[in-house]
Amino acid sequence: MAQKKAARKPAAKRSSKPRTISDIKDPDERRLAELGYKQTLDRAWSGFSNFAISFTIISVLAGCFTTYGQAWNNGGPVAISWGWPLISIPILIIGFSMAEIVSKYPTSGGIYWWSGKMGGPIWAWYTGWFNLIGLVAVVASVDYACATFLNATLGLYGADFLGINFADDQQILRDTFILFAVILSLHTILNIFRTHLLAVVNNISVFWHVAGVAVIVAILILVPDQHASADFVFTERINNSGFGDGMFWFYILPLGFLLTQYTITGFDASAHISEETHGASKTAAQGVWRSIFYSAIIGWIVLLAITFAAADVKAVNDGAGSSLAIFEAALSSAAFKAVIIISTVGQLFCGLACLTSGSRMCFAFARDGGFPGPMSRLLARVDKARVPVYAVLFMAVFALILTLPALEGDGAFPFAFFAVVSVCVIGLYISYVIPIYLRWRQGTKFKQTKEWNLGNKWKWMNPIAVVWVILITIVFCLPFTPAAVPWNEGFDWKAFNYAPLTVLVVLLFATITWFGDARKHFTGQIRTIDLPAGKSAATKRKKTASKAKPRTKRA
Repeated sequence: MAQKKAARKPAAKRSSKPRTISDIKDPDERRLAELGYKQTLDRAWSGFSNFAISFTIISVLAGCFTTYGQAWNNGGPVAISWGWPLISIPILIIGFSMAEIVSKYPTSGGIYWWSGKMGGPIWAWYTGWFNLIGLVAVVASVDYACATFLNATLGLYGADFLGINFADDQQILRDTFILFAVILSLHTILNIFRTHLLAVVNNISVFWHVAGVAVIVAILILVPDQHASADFVFTERINNSGFGDGMFWFYILPLGFLLTQYTITGFDASAHISEETHGASKTAAQGVWRSIFYSAIIGWIVLLAITFAAADVKAVNDGAGSSLAIFEAALSSAAFKAVIIISTVGQLFCGLACLTSGSRMCFAFARDGGFPGPMSRLLARVDKARVPVYAVLFMAVFALILTLPALEGDGAFPFAFFAVVSVCVIGLYISYVIPIYLRWRQGTKFKQTKEWNLGNKWKWMNPIAVVWVILITIVFCLPFTPAAVPWNEGFDWKAFNYAPLTVLVVLLFATITWFGDARKHFTGQIRTIDLPAGKSAATKRKKTASKAKPRTKRA
């Protein structure tokens, strides 16, 4: 008898493991298994945390402050007061279109995985590489802009340490780049060693952004002795681009829209974190569009407050149209310090979230063989705490490399910054629109989820999204100044917008590697779970109910 009991033990142990996908109890883990993946990452994020990371990456305390000068110099107040709400509309349409797809396919790969599922491996390949370069650029641009504001903050306090005097302007580009490297290193360390706190940090970031914007708006309303008129804010045009005024409406003003388009980006983070989020089919979809919607409203409020404070137009123009020039001219020393400290901390939150999102996409792309063999195996590794350490390091190193041209500039202005911003916008939005186009192409064949869907609205939202991304891709590949026009007499390579060159390099690299070797092994997905589907929960319940039903006695 004892021997018989011992023989049964292994069988009991084996039966405790799921034999089919339907045996997996957790609904999120079961849905991920249906898509072909094991639960490798730690699912510890709430729906609010999922929203928080996209809201943090959009960060009105980052984009609205750091790229304000782009809109001021290319359009002026009208590019800000009218441009922001108008450009937010097609961005929200793009977000709605993406939300429907993430509801059906809640994976860390997100964008490229959707393309592969709906269009095939080649679509996944190109989408993945555009998404990757866009995410590298967003990490680079956010952390560099944060370094610029931190440099200004340290300068206000006359900081002088490690052989760097932040109070002078002698080596401002060098000093800013050093701060950029320090910030990037800090974000890398936090992503590797404090991963369980990242969701908490992003939750705190939401409250910091909301409260911070409230404080800044109050300061900009109460402290300045003089404000600009409503007529100035809503009708004034400014052209500091160097191009003729005859090009204002069709060339200069669209360049100013980079402020909005760059700030409201990175919301694909809700998709990349979906494998770590509870109830992802609903909460990740909500995270995408809600982060855009609330950022658009809050961002417009803070931009209007900044523009109303720009009463000294000459001082702002002399300061290259930057938000820092407005604060310096309009505020007292104490108020100026308060505003840029609040903004700088918000940007630190933003950069941390950008690296988290980018590393998850890099991990997922590597997991599916998106890199050469050994590199894919390395980048897809996770440590004991389920952190994709090598993917984090990869994104950080390439963000540093991409920003190296920012060491050159005109005084305190780095030539490369807005080029990096353009790379970010172009790379990300191209990767966003490819799966949207494929979903549009599928039409009614695309099976919507009950958790979140667009109903029939996809019929007009999807084509609007496609057309809009084509337009902005063309616009942000254009030269920002006459010195960046190759056939112009005063052409200078330092002013060249290398965004189209970077995009072309990515396109050529993806094409060469695809036809060279990738098409032989890259399928868009490498399944990490091999269980049969089994019977659905509904079938099981029906079967159980029929068994439990008492038999009727015959008369």
